[in-house]
Amino acid sequence: MAVSLQAEVRKDATKSEIKQLRSQGKIPAVMYGKQMAPTVLSVDLKELQVVLRQNPHAIIDLTISGGKGRQPVMINEIQRNPLNRQLTHIDFHQINMDEPIKTLVALEFIGEAAGVTEGGILQIQMHNIEIRCMPSQVPPSIQVEVSSLGLGDNLHVSQIMVPAGIEIKSDPNDIVVTILVPQKETETPQAANNEERVGEAETSNEAATAGQPS
Repeated sequence: MAVSLQAEVRKDATKSEIKQLRSQGKIPAVMYGKQMAPTVLSVDLKELQVVLRQNPHAIIDLTISGGKGRQPVMINEIQRNPLNRQLTHIDFHQINMDEPIKTLVALEFIGEAAGVTEGGILQIQMHNIEIRCMPSQVPPSIQVEVSSLGLGDNLHVSQIMVPAGIEIKSDPNDIVVTILVPQKETETPQAANNEERVGEAETSNEAATAGQPS
């Protein structure tokens, strides 16, 4: 399912103009595709953040002012300030709805692993997988059932079930999730020595007490 986003066509700007744009709550963007020249845009930061929270890999129905109309796009690259992690620039890739695409899709883990109920720890190794399908078939997420996993078990990419028409492109041998066996608590030599010393002291005290007149 596509999500919607508004964009405005802008001209190439100087650093000061870009700074002013960001002060207005917008960030610079660019849209490009196979049969189109790159288009310089700006988008509202808050609206973009909503889209990113919903699904950063979704197909976006981008409505562009200035005669460009609506374009189906996907986010190709996000740039952030390395210090404060604020969004600074975004690249959109225009897609053809009649051609298959490759994209990342989030994994949704469902069920409670049997190994977890036995005290194990569920460790997620992969949060997304790469798939190939028609744009209209891209799911918001792919469910991964983990309830059958016991202590020490792994689930690989090859074990993930996907709907017809979707091809998984990630390495089938990659581990998606594993159930860690809990570590047994072992007594340290220092603790054992301390217990022995305490025991020796108690024995000595008992012996000394036994030798005293009552």
